[in-house]
Amino acid sequence: MTFALILVVTVAATFALRNPIKKWPALFYALAVLVDVLFVAGSFLELPRLLWSALFLLVQKCTLSLALFIVVMYIGVFARDSKVQLWLKPIRAELSIIAWILSLGHMAVYLVSYLPRITAGGSMHDNVMVSFVVALVLFVLLLALGVTSFNAVKKRMRTESWKRLQRLAYAFFALVYVHLLLMLLPSALHGGQVAQASVAVYSVVFVAYFVLRVVRALLDRRATQATPAMGEAPAA
Repeated sequence: MTFALILVVTVAATFALRNPIKKWPALFYALAVLVDVLFVAGSFLELPRLLWSALFLLVQKCTLSLALFIVVMYIGVFARDSKVQLWLKPIRAELSIIAWILSLGHMAVYLVSYLPRITAGGSMHDNVMVSFVVALVLFVLLLALGVTSFNAVKKRMRTESWKRLQRLAYAFFALVYVHLLLMLLPSALHGGQVAQASVAVYSVVFVAYFVLRVVRALLDRRATQATPAMGEAPAA
């Protein structure tokens, strides 16, 4: 499946570009904005076919931002002293912002394309309507999580408030999976092989994440509880 390949390339790119992203985050934010601008322009103007095909795959289908969000979320399933955490956690916020910017282009075109049908009372399948409502919730969560990922905003917030808000990332990630299923399941259930493959890949990625994240939380809690006990003096 195409998304699986994009995810693998994205993971490799985040490891390879870790230092440049940390050193020049604004450059990568600007590149993401440029990609969005090209995509939106391509929705109204004719772009070179090769360029539009790449934008359609990466932005219209939201594959690149989704792959980046997956990297960001999966960082949390590794131990704090693991090589993955030590290498990628310092750019976790930067990766989130890049993914956030890229997803805004997808969201803007997606929402604009459906709003006229809803306001005009056009007929929509139930799963598409529910998917649209989920997309609206995702959009609100996306704005809240994205804006508060910037250091300038984070520094102005209370630590407890910021952490509480960032926990919404779990709800966001779960709703992304729901949104994908709502869009793909009808075709998959009717024998669409591409949709079936997509559902399988997304299910492996998302279900594995939530299982691994729960396991990591339990292991971290056990380690925290064991630390004081290890420092206690032996009983006489």
